[in-house]
Order: sequence, then structure tokens, then C-alpha cells
Amino acid sequence: MIKLFSLVIILLIAIGALIWGYGWYRGKTAPSELGTQGARAGEAVAYFAGGCFWCVESDYEKLEGVRETISGYMGGETKNPSYNQVASGDTAHRETVKVVYDPSHVSYRDLVLHLLMHSDPTDEDGSFYDRGHQYTSAVYYQTDEERQIAEDVIKDVEAQNVFGKKTIATKVEPAGEFWVAEDYHQDYYKENPVQYSYYRAGSGRDAFIESAWGDGQYDELFEGGDPKSPSAEAREKEARGWKNFKKPTDAQLSTLLTPLQYKVTQEEGTERPFKNEYWDNHDEGIYVDIISGEPLFSSTEKFDSGTGWPSFLKPIDENFVTEHQDYKLIIPRTEIRSRYADSHLGHIILDGPKENDRVRYCMNSAALRFVPKEKMAEEGYGDFLYLSEEA
Repeated sequence: MIKLFSLVIILLIAIGALIWGYGWYRGKTAPSELGTQGARAGEAVAYFAGGCFWCVESDYEKLEGVRETISGYMGGETKNPSYNQVASGDTAHRETVKVVYDPSHVSYRDLVLHLLMHSDPTDEDGSFYDRGHQYTSAVYYQTDEERQIAEDVIKDVEAQNVFGKKTIATKVEPAGEFWVAEDYHQDYYKENPVQYSYYRAGSGRDAFIESAWGDGQYDELFEGGDPKSPSAEAREKEARGWKNFKKPTDAQLSTLLTPLQYKVTQEEGTERPFKNEYWDNHDEGIYVDIISGEPLFSSTEKFDSGTGWPSFLKPIDENFVTEHQDYKLIIPRTEIRSRYADSHLGHIILDGPKENDRVRYCMNSAALRFVPKEKMAEEGYGDFLYLSEEA
């Protein structure tokens, strides 16, 4: 009996040791990825840091030939670092993105160029308004060939004087252990398009890129075509998060919107005539949804209806709006909502110009955000500049 009891104890200890060992192993290896781990046949892996990894991840996903991007941390010695540790500068890690790509569609050289083109590689102390070593740029090479390519790309870009007298501060360092960031950082631009759009525009990132790289005068640098001109499929994938738009929760909207904006867009309210932001706005530009940013109306179709509300002849694209029958008043009306954010915008009123079949899109300023013509490219609406040219 004693021997049996002893055997049971020994067996339990052995099982416990195995469980503990497995847990230790997972704790040491599960959060990290290194080298080509995660790549399928015909694919390769590269690692880049360029400031906020939300932006770096988003920019690489729009590049044709890139199959997947993962936000994480690289460059420090701390095991399994948290976002708070990295963001506060407690470790030597940088916010880094793992890029899984198809070498037959995009070269490593063009991946490096894409980093230099979609960050500020001249900033030694951070990236736009994210400051500190953790937000500086770096190419993490895995082979001597990658190191040489990265160094050659930097020399080529500097020779073009893309950044004037500023030198490129992007580091070229050997890849270390890559630690995957917390789940809420993955695909942030898709999962949180409103917050991401505000962050992206407010940081000045796009404005800097446009001012530095201009309109294609450096295309000869790229082997596979200019990375800032993605394929039609990639542009559709970008779409500022519209087709991938995930509407914020009611609680989030009540924080993001003013009381009036919330009442109009979520409760089908109506603002006061002549006491709203855009009824008398005559500047050139476009009007976008206050929540999603999807393009709705152009200044070229806006006219003074004398009603005190912004009025338009038609939307930019009928695919961005939906129509619904509204019976709240005695006379049936056609309610207009944005397609992806499902915001209440206003109504079609049949008192417009005769040459427009009396149609007038009567909108609420509180449901809209105006993007001036001079800022359209900077904010990602460059494809709609043709509207002003046709006017």
C-alpha cells in the first residue's frame, strides 16, 4: 500500500513537472516570433519600425505583394514587454511591424523604400508627435544581403536630396526577438477607423509625406513601381476604413460627438436653421460623414436654398448614401443616411431648382465635417479633387 502511494505521489510530481515545463516553454516562446516563422511557402518576412505601429501596419497593408502585417516590439532585451513598458521608454524596444510578403510581387528593396516614404526617417528623437527612442525608425535585417540592400537604399534616397539638407537617421540593425503586441493594437486602423483617422490627420504624418515626396519625381528609385501608388485593389482596401468600418459603440459615440452631433446622427434630430456651421459656407472642398469620414457632398453641388441649412443638388456618389421613407410628418419624406456609418444626415426636399427636378438634399451641418480643397490630399481625399476641376 505504501509502495502504491509512493508511486502515485511520484507520478503526480512528474505530471506537475511536465505541466510546469510546458507553461514555462509557452511563456518563453509563445509571445515572440523570429525569422521566417509564420510565413507560408513562397513568402518571406521583414521587420520595420517607423513610429506609431498603427500607421506602419496600415501603410504596408496597402502595398501590393504584402500578405500580412503584425504589430509588435523589437530591439530590447526585456522579455515579453507590454505596450505600457515600451511606450513609456522603460525598455529599448521600438514599436515594430512584422511584414509577411511575396517576393515575386514586391522586393525587399521596395519594402525598405516604403518605410522611408511613409515615415519621417530624418527624426532622431521620435516620429511626429510620438517622442522617444521607441518611436524612432529602423530596418531590422536578418541577412547580410538585407543589411546591404537597406544601406544602399538609404544612400540612394539621400543622393536624391528628398529631405533637403536633413540626413536619414533610420537605423539598420540586426533583427532580434519579435514580441507580438496586444490584440487591441492589431489592425487598429480597421477596428477603430474614427480614432485612427483623427490620430493620423492630427499627427501631420500624411502632410509630411506629401511635402517630401511630391508627385512622383522619385519614381526611378523603385523597382516595382512607386509604392505610394498602390493597385486599385489596394486603394479599395484602404478606402479610409469605409468598407471595413466598424461603428463605435453608443458609449463611444457619446464621447466622440458633441450633444448636437449625437442627437442629429443617432436620434434623427434636426439642427436650427441659420444657426449651424455650414449653411453659409462657400469654400471649395468636400463634406464627409462626421463619424466615418466617408465622402458625401461636394461644394460644387452646394447652393443657397434660402432655408438656413446646407443644401446640395446631389451627393458625390449615390453609393455612399442610402434612402429611407420617413413618415414622421404628415407628408412622407425621403430620409438620407450615410451608408457605412448609418448616420442620419437629413432629407430630400422637393423644393429645389427646376432644372434639378426640384430635388434638394437638405442636410444637417452637425452630421458633416468640411474638408477644404487645400487639405483634401493631405487627409486622403485626393481622388476627389477632380470635382473642383470639373466645376
